Amino acid sequence: MQIFSFSPFGYEGALVTVEVDLRRGIPAVDIVGLADGAVKESRERMQAAIRNSDFEFPTERVLISLSPADLKKEGAGFDLPIALGVLLSNAPKSVSEKFITDSVMVMGELELSGKIRGVKGVHAAISTAIANGITRCIVPSGNLDEALEVEGALVYGAETLRDAFDALGNVNVFKEKKVNIYNKDEVEFADLGKAFLFEDIKGQYKLIRGLQIAAAGGHNFLALGAPGCGKTMAIQKFPGINPLLTMDEAQSVTRIWSLAGLIKPNEPLIRVPPFRMPHQTATIEGICGGGVDVRPGEISLAHNGVLFLDEAGEFRSSVLQMLRVPLESKCITLSRAGRATCYPANFQLLMAVNPCPCGNYGSKNKLCLCSSKSVEQYWKKFSAPLLDRIDLKVFVDNESEDVDSIGVRKGLQTTEEIRIGVKRAVSIQRKRQNKKNGDLFQNEIETFCKLDAESNEILEKAVLRYGFSPRSISSLKKVARTIADIAGEQNINGKAMAEAIEFKKDCVGVMPEV
Repeated sequence: MQIFSFSPFGYEGALVTVEVDLRRGIPAVDIVGLADGAVKESRERMQAAIRNSDFEFPTERVLISLSPADLKKEGAGFDLPIALGVLLSNAPKSVSEKFITDSVMVMGELELSGKIRGVKGVHAAISTAIANGITRCIVPSGNLDEALEVEGALVYGAETLRDAFDALGNVNVFKEKKVNIYNKDEVEFADLGKAFLFEDIKGQYKLIRGLQIAAAGGHNFLALGAPGCGKTMAIQKFPGINPLLTMDEAQSVTRIWSLAGLIKPNEPLIRVPPFRMPHQTATIEGICGGGVDVRPGEISLAHNGVLFLDEAGEFRSSVLQMLRVPLESKCITLSRAGRATCYPANFQLLMAVNPCPCGNYGSKNKLCLCSSKSVEQYWKKFSAPLLDRIDLKVFVDNESEDVDSIGVRKGLQTTEEIRIGVKRAVSIQRKRQNKKNGDLFQNEIETFCKLDAESNEILEKAVLRYGFSPRSISSLKKVARTIADIAGEQNINGKAMAEAIEFKKDCVGVMPEV
């Protein structure tokens, strides 16, 4: 039997082989293999746990090797594999003959009493083990549900060191989660409570329509308006109309959150799309990720979900400009001390922005007190390339009317009405290309976003009038495709293209030229 553990570094991490050798000499415990302070301290925890679990600690000199030797090992998750390695090496032959012969992945922190504490990164560790052909895993009982979400894993959740040692001789205690029959085309929504319902938003029908299109197609979205107009409140309700993740999408999200230690006991597999809302004081490292073992940042924690920047104009310019590459590549590569890791970062960017520092620029009934220079500096933080990557822009007016001239309420009225269109569009996209329209590459746009004669004519006129860039043209086609999908239309018609252009140019005249 060979015992393995896991050393987290970035998204991938690495398997660590735990070897124990007993030799003649003065009784002592030596750990080799570039172990950090927490791993070296496991010598004391391990010895106390073994003795307090009624095992006999070896009287020989104990050498513990963690390989590969040039990989730094960190954290208390090595306690349990080291303790089991010592017990295996010291077990009588009559006992060792009963041990299973399979390789075993082991993670867990030991208390002095012999009880096992939960650790972070279990989902990532089990996924890595399965990829390397190791199917049997021993984890803390508190991490059992998380570990069972990895398909193909045979897992045992141990309460104590004694339980873990006994499991090495009993293959029947390892269990596998029954595979759920899941239809990838089924579109479901989470029940998040009344706080995420749109019924209490009055008048902002264009803002709500824009959020519906953004949810249906995964498009980046910007709401521009004066303070108090309701843009932040509406965007914060976005999780209520964002469909649950598919099982494949959920696995990568769960791995990232496991590495960050954010998995909740009652939610071992994350199906609700993440909604991250960092503060305006966030640093580049906080948004990108970093640290000694390269932990995920906000854009990776928002993978397959939403990154919402409220009061986006107050974020540092360097933070805003850093978003440009991940928005295109859907991943971010971080390098530390000669090593590199690539985190997935397929996030949807939502932003709420004031038109100027005071918020009254472009208002019909309020006076803007900002100088032209301060307004220019405010918008220079964004830059044209970043704004060009925003598919949908909505100007939110404080004076929006809730009803039309004959007293009929405009636009979408309830959350269920919004969800109907989103569900129809997402279902069509999963069957057609198995990804959202906002994630389409250029060659896929040419395949799935073909225009009829009317919509092509409307687009050509808009390009001449507004000077849209090639990226903006591709963006318009994707948004028009989503609008057509919401309506259940097979082709992009002139109506869908006209609405897409309205959202692209909605802030022209209010948003200063960058």
